[in-house]
Amino acid sequence: MNIHEYQGKEILSSFGVRIQRGTVARNAKEAVDAAKELTEQTGTGWHVIKAQVHAGGRGKGGGVKLAKNLKEVEEIAGEIIGMNLVTPQTSAEGKKVHQVLVAEDVYYPGDSEPDEFYMSVLLNRSTGRNMIMYSTEGGMDIETVAEETPHLIFTEDIDPATGLLGFQARRIAFNLGLNGQAFKEMVKFVLALYKAFEKSDSSLFEINPVLKTSDDKILAVDAKVTLDDNALFRHKDYAEMRDIREENPVEVEAKEVGLNYVDLDGNVGCMVNGAGLAMATMDLIKMAGGEPANFLDVGGTADAKRVEEAFRLILKDDKVEAILVNIFGGIVRCDRVAQGIVDAYKNMGDAINVPIIVRLQGTNAEKAKELIDNSGLKVYSAVEFKEAADKVQEVLS
Repeated sequence: MNIHEYQGKEILSSFGVRIQRGTVARNAKEAVDAAKELTEQTGTGWHVIKAQVHAGGRGKGGGVKLAKNLKEVEEIAGEIIGMNLVTPQTSAEGKKVHQVLVAEDVYYPGDSEPDEFYMSVLLNRSTGRNMIMYSTEGGMDIETVAEETPHLIFTEDIDPATGLLGFQARRIAFNLGLNGQAFKEMVKFVLALYKAFEKSDSSLFEINPVLKTSDDKILAVDAKVTLDDNALFRHKDYAEMRDIREENPVEVEAKEVGLNYVDLDGNVGCMVNGAGLAMATMDLIKMAGGEPANFLDVGGTADAKRVEEAFRLILKDDKVEAILVNIFGGIVRCDRVAQGIVDAYKNMGDAINVPIIVRLQGTNAEKAKELIDNSGLKVYSAVEFKEAADKVQEVLS
């Protein structure tokens, strides 16, 4: 589950991570009030107005701006709230901004120049361990750094038996070129950041930038946080941070009816039981010359009601030109699935306007094929993987 920057910063702060302080506002008046309150609390004279959407690259899209007085706070907040923000991580339509974060200016003058770093905590899938990824080149173009100068990206793998050790935090601070008070501050920051990652059951913490201020404080200026959905039962307060306005509406609907659905960009809808088989089915579609339009796992049951719900979700995508149903009948009998497909098709009537290929394998597969073939509907049966691929290719051409 993705959350907003201001929510991520709340989690970080609760574990002792120093953050750029700010207040969320939902209209221009609230933004001005937040700026006044922030000035009283922090003494900041300038304020940063940040669009709160689930996407990176907000600065490049005009979603992060500096306000030098209260009039500019009001004007900028009014411009950003309600806009469709287009960034490198959104669609061409962008995402509508419903709220902004009014944050303190932390780039104030002092004894040294401010410096920006990149830091993230995530799972290193090649080693099966958590890792901290970091770089001296923080800021908006970290993707370019990774592509063109990968030697400037460092990683620190963490042994799950010991957790993050002090010498590792010190090595990170050293590799970032810090010394003196800034070195000590970075060590504390890294240790607190990793604790926040572990205790919140997150799958990603990305801080870009981590800032060394002109007076050698280390703080998180941004926070991109992804929480592990499977652990939300332990964090009821985090579950309340979910903003369904930022999520794909079809995926939200699927979750409400108990289906595992992920929207993709292809032209062949998939309905499968089991995540592994779903991945193999998407490969099958690509081999047949198509592109998967979704990942949809109906689970161990596939009665008429569940199949109908799955069909309706798939057909909400206008790009779908065919649907491939690929079910292995282990827990559920293939003939029951076939009957469910036939009943769902009849219930939906003209709502189904694309060909459907059904591949059923397992218990009573032959009986299931007979049910499909004798239904008189525009449904094509298959038994083998290759046969299903050929039929997908046939209907697409």
